[in-house]
Amino acid sequence: KSGEQKHSKEPSSLQCMHLAVVACGDRLEETLIMLKSAVLFSNRRLCFHIFAEDSLKPEFEKKLKEWPSSYTKKFEYNIYPITFSVGNAQEWKKLFKPCAAQRLFLPVILKDVDSLLYVDTDVLFLRPIDDIWHILKEFNSTQLAAMAPEHEIPKIGWYSRFARHPYYGTTGVNSGVMLMNLTRIRNTQFKNSMIPSGLTWEEMLYPLFQKYKNYITWGDQDLLNIIFYFNPECLYVFPCQWNYRPDHCMYGSNCKGAEEEGVSILHGNRGVYHDDKQPTFKALYEVIRDFPFEDNLFQSLYYPLQSKFLDTVHTLCGRIPQVFLKQIEKTMKKVYENRVIVYLGANHRY
Repeated sequence: KSGEQKHSKEPSSLQCMHLAVVACGDRLEETLIMLKSAVLFSNRRLCFHIFAEDSLKPEFEKKLKEWPSSYTKKFEYNIYPITFSVGNAQEWKKLFKPCAAQRLFLPVILKDVDSLLYVDTDVLFLRPIDDIWHILKEFNSTQLAAMAPEHEIPKIGWYSRFARHPYYGTTGVNSGVMLMNLTRIRNTQFKNSMIPSGLTWEEMLYPLFQKYKNYITWGDQDLLNIIFYFNPECLYVFPCQWNYRPDHCMYGSNCKGAEEEGVSILHGNRGVYHDDKQPTFKALYEVIRDFPFEDNLFQSLYYPLQSKFLDTVHTLCGRIPQVFLKQIEKTMKKVYENRVIVYLGANHRY
């Protein structure tokens, strides 16, 4: 049943696709819309791990209970308090945004979970989570996490221009969408800049933070970049359409994968769902937010989206609507076909 604590390693949670998010401050609505996008399109069962401030817990429970049963039966969820297992909790809390550092502790807290997709609250799924979950099978024997590059072009990337600490690859990686094999993370000794021998993930976090805290700008994302700079063989890099941000279109279109396949996961960082700087991102957020669960996807989601996009063609991101629409259209066709088949099967009609 949704909301129940799941202590036993029962089959349902083993077959689950595990999704973790950390919500603090005013991120309740954003998190719920992210979860809604996950449930709308996914095929396999989902297990949500929601890390939230105590004041948000009753709100999450109330809102999730309001969802129709045809959707709530597709997932189970647990809500956890914000906790940091090593070092000074107040220091971790202040790192970058409140609670953002919580994601660094997921391997330590979720001891019974084998693999996990972590996302920021400002992420929207435009296709089934099943599709990114399959990337876990593509890991080679040393890879234990997957992220997308922070930028496609070094000369306009943040890390390549400003970073005062080591970072992964030529442009660094963005941690807003992060696929993790937690079992491998727990079992690995990581090379580091502090001692000649390896350290476990938990042993490494606080000393690493202490060493670099005066040089980091983006908090936990910088720490992850430092870790994978020293352990590049541990990281699988997935293409930009799996973590598509305003940076991919506001300086001209620079995410080739999205141009070819469409955006798979939209990441509205810089607060773009809530201001008017990137109307294309805001349009997608509002359409998913306002979609009545039981309605027809094309009528109540896709067509409103198309008409909202017409108002954004004067913007840099709005000039390439097909990039935003291609994958979501494909996804909705599949969902629609599946439902029709299920419906026909149940009613023996043709």
